[in-house]
Amino acid sequence: KEEDPSTHAGRDLTTMTMRQLYTDFGMQPATHEFISHAMCLELDDTHMDKPALPTVKALQTYMYSLTRYGTSPYIYPLYGLGGLPEGFSRICAIHGGTFMLNQDIDEILFNENGEAYGVKAGDQMAKAGMVIGDPSYFPQEKIKPTGVVVRCICILDHPIPNTNDAESVQIVIPGPQVGRVNDIFVCCVGNGLCVSAPGVYIAIVSTAMEKGNPDDDIIPGLKLLGPIMKRFTAVSNTYEPVSDGTQDKCFISSSFDATSHFEDDVTDMLSLYKRVTGEDLDMNINADSVEADY
Repeated sequence: KEEDPSTHAGRDLTTMTMRQLYTDFGMQPATHEFISHAMCLELDDTHMDKPALPTVKALQTYMYSLTRYGTSPYIYPLYGLGGLPEGFSRICAIHGGTFMLNQDIDEILFNENGEAYGVKAGDQMAKAGMVIGDPSYFPQEKIKPTGVVVRCICILDHPIPNTNDAESVQIVIPGPQVGRVNDIFVCCVGNGLCVSAPGVYIAIVSTAMEKGNPDDDIIPGLKLLGPIMKRFTAVSNTYEPVSDGTQDKCFISSSFDATSHFEDDVTDMLSLYKRVTGEDLDMNINADSVEADY
């Protein structure tokens, strides 16, 4: 327990580094990397020389999730991630939201004070007290680059080898184990999650670009997949907002990073919620409740 030092076995996790904690338990470097990158979801090794408490809390979250769901700490929506915006749309409509579907945004409208007050799509206009969106909708002066991500979508006719024929898989390849700074992420889903036809599997290999050639960056992940029927590689620039949005009423999220577990994206969403509302999102819900929060 974070607030109870008696549960820390005599260690001060606010000053003891993660490296020291691993050494204290006699763990080998390969074990450090597995726990930190695959379980605690650390993206590089900078955490090793920082206080251990945040990483230990991340490990607790992993273990609590694993014991809750039995075979995996992760949950994934049936029919794919598109189910998340679909669910949002339904709740939004219940609360009186209006949708302009299949519309490109031509322009974000600003008043004389530099505050956003709406968007323009063709000959249509929607007005609002603020504009919330990802960086692709906003002028370049509102965002700044943060890096480049490589993603490769692969279509397979078999499960990923050496995964016990698992229907869905997430693999984290620690960067230091393959001569990289950034980790490589492999996610595979299939018909059991209603995202593909029977016998067809969709694997996505992604990472932050380091070597200039996309294939060179993702090759350690591709090697795990076995024969690939077809693959599609995309290289995307990533961005983040230059301000918090309180002055110009442009509340901008960060671009999706290379991770397949969306840990940083959830953190960004919580930050965006606080910037918009001025309050932290209350996550103290009863996970066993079946009542919809409408």
